[in-house]
Parts: sequence; C-alpha cells; structure tokens
Amino acid sequence: MFPLPVPMRAALDAARLAAAEGEVPVGAVVTLEGVVIATAANAPRRLNDPTAHAEMLAMRAAAQALGRDRLENCDLWVTLEPCAMCAGAISHARVRRVYYGAADAKGGAVEHGPRFFGQPTCHHRPEVYPGIGAAESADLLRGFFAARRL
Repeated sequence: MFPLPVPMRAALDAARLAAAEGEVPVGAVVTLEGVVIATAANAPRRLNDPTAHAEMLAMRAAAQALGRDRLENCDLWVTLEPCAMCAGAISHARVRRVYYGAADAKGGAVEHGPRFFGQPTCHHRPEVYPGIGAAESADLLRGFFAARRL
C-alpha cells in the first residue's frame, strides 16, 4: 500500500480535530502547486453555521490567502465526498481537482445523489479522484457515529 499524499494526511488530521470538538469528522485542504495554502475542519455546530463544512471553510481561507475569489489551479483534498452545497461552491470557485476519501451514499453529490459535476447546468467541472484515504476516512466516521450510539 502506498503512503497517503501529504494533503490528505493533513485533511485527516483536521477531521480528527473536528471529531475532538464534537463535529462530524471531515477535514479539507486546498493546495496550490502542491503547497498547502488552507486547512479546515468541519465546524457547523461550533460556528452555528450550517454552511461551515470543511470544504467551504478551506476554500474561504484559500481565497483569502490568495486575495481572489477563484481558486483556479488549486486542488481540494477532503476526507468525505462533497455534498451538493460544497460541490456547487467547488464549481463556482473553479477548483482544478477534487480528491476525496470516503464515498457518501446518503449525502454525497459527486458520485452519488445529483452527481453535480455531471449536470449540464454545471459551469465548471473539476477533475475528480475518489477513494484517496477512503479506509482511514470511513474508519473515522464509523468510529465517531458508533461512539454516539453507545
């Protein structure tokens, strides 16, 4: 088995931080030319903000760091398949590539649900690479929810 790329390891670390704060363990990283420019953990409960998904927070931080609203030539690494809201933001931000870990049959919008990037109304379609760190990402999620069911 190959070692995980550094950005996905960082996204997993962010997901662990989210879990430690009682948030669903999802982490995201934005890179530009292979350099991490933003990292975020899921925070809807902590921030009282339903849009505070890890992807949204990481893209906001990256846009601020770059001083622009578009993330052209940037890649997004996230531990869970993006939902429809995040997929829309990814498209609007013009993210070049999306790498994600665990598939999300219930809430995902890339390979599940609306398959956002395949819709004719989608203005920008990033390259998508699923399953990067899938086992580790899924284990974090399973452990988090199992602990809440005890």
